[in-house]
Amino acid sequence: MSESNWQSRRHERRNHRQYPWFRQHGSNRCNTGPQQRLQDSGHGDDEAPSTSSSTAGSSSVPDLPGYYFDPEKNRYFRLLPGHNNCNPLTKEGLRHKEMESKRLQLLEEEDKQRKKIARMGCNASSLLQKNKLGFLNVTSYCRLAHELRLSCMQRQKVQIQSSDPSALASDRFNLILADTNSDRLFTVNDVKVGGSKYGIISLRGLRPPTFRVHMHENLYFTNRKVNSVCWASLNHLDSHVLLCLMGIAETPGCATLLPASLFVSSHPAGDRPGMLCSFRIPGAWSCAWSLNIQANNCFSTGLSRRVLVTNVVTGHRQSFGTSSDVLAQQFAVLAPLLFNGCRSGEVFAIDLRCRNQGKDWKATRLFHDSAVTSVQILQEEQSLMASDMAGTIKLWDLRTTKCLRQYEGHVNEYAHLPLHVHEEEGIVVAVGQDCYTRIWSLHDGHLLRTIPSPHPTSKADIPSVAFSARLGGFRGAPGLLMAVQQDLYCFSY
Repeated sequence: MSESNWQSRRHERRNHRQYPWFRQHGSNRCNTGPQQRLQDSGHGDDEAPSTSSSTAGSSSVPDLPGYYFDPEKNRYFRLLPGHNNCNPLTKEGLRHKEMESKRLQLLEEEDKQRKKIARMGCNASSLLQKNKLGFLNVTSYCRLAHELRLSCMQRQKVQIQSSDPSALASDRFNLILADTNSDRLFTVNDVKVGGSKYGIISLRGLRPPTFRVHMHENLYFTNRKVNSVCWASLNHLDSHVLLCLMGIAETPGCATLLPASLFVSSHPAGDRPGMLCSFRIPGAWSCAWSLNIQANNCFSTGLSRRVLVTNVVTGHRQSFGTSSDVLAQQFAVLAPLLFNGCRSGEVFAIDLRCRNQGKDWKATRLFHDSAVTSVQILQEEQSLMASDMAGTIKLWDLRTTKCLRQYEGHVNEYAHLPLHVHEEEGIVVAVGQDCYTRIWSLHDGHLLRTIPSPHPTSKADIPSVAFSARLGGFRGAPGLLMAVQQDLYCFSY
């Protein structure tokens, strides 16, 4: 037997031992299946990291350590070490490719499928039939009918008019925040040259089929990061905007009360332009404005291991020490309580009637397994909803301090993402770190709809959303506003 034939048989026996699937297909060299078509995308025999990132839908294809199977080309490609910057095949790149393919597929399905179903077996005809037969009470019928309309919302691009159209084409939306009546939208835009600028969008012209709004801007500009924003009712309802700005270099952080009247034509008739107030509060992670009569004209800021409650008129401050950074806050309206969510995962309430050095100022304590990024108090103030950086959304009973319900599907790993609860519509809205907007039923936690981003997914382009039962004021229709990159979209009924 020649030496070359002996080496060939030895190599074949070694393949039988290392890769059992060789035995299943025999040694037929004419087989063009994925098992026989290995292509090295690199040069040399450097050792590659082990991976099992086969594409979904190719579960019958075996996973080879150090190789990636492409179902489109029906062959394997070798994964090069991650330190190679020119490597087109990395785990993150492959994951991004799969996510982008899934996003485009969902967008195509949404454009084609006009009639969507939020729940299995619950369409318009079956809902009407059950209602006629008396199987549903009025409350259940209204809730399911609303869920059905919610699942059929269509995406429309909003035309934004401004005195500076060139800025609209370059400035990117960072966040949007609707006021109480949903007729104004406060925006924070990232400027191309660096920094941020603010604007207020009037939603009164948000009507089909044009969906046209107007952006009111001012000259207030900052090169500091905005950590938190909320509307403030100092002179009247939503008369100001409260912003927490991060410090930079020798400039300390601060909390700024920005009058909405500074924005041209955005304030009610007869309302004089107000003055900008700034409070030196370094390192504020979160803020909240009080509508409670026992804490009138007060706002709170969550700092590193401290909560600071400030009276805007008198300047008086109350300080409460905590064991962790406070990332989320909200005042109760009926009871004199301030609810806080911490990086440690603790959610606690501060009794505002206690003094700075009081012993029992923590009225309620709840616990998550990860950093809490948002807290929302429900209207009757007997329940609270909180979300954290592990993607967990829980509804808590404040009387028994027990979890009533959990909402599955939210994606978050480390981002500070908000949570939107709308009791009137009976829904919960959250945007995940994967750039998908998810809508749940507040009643039972059922995932009603998943909306993909109109733009390619990116950790720097997570959409900012605002939902309202009356977009544009009291005569407005229900809908969802989504701001991503330079565009604003409306999902209306």
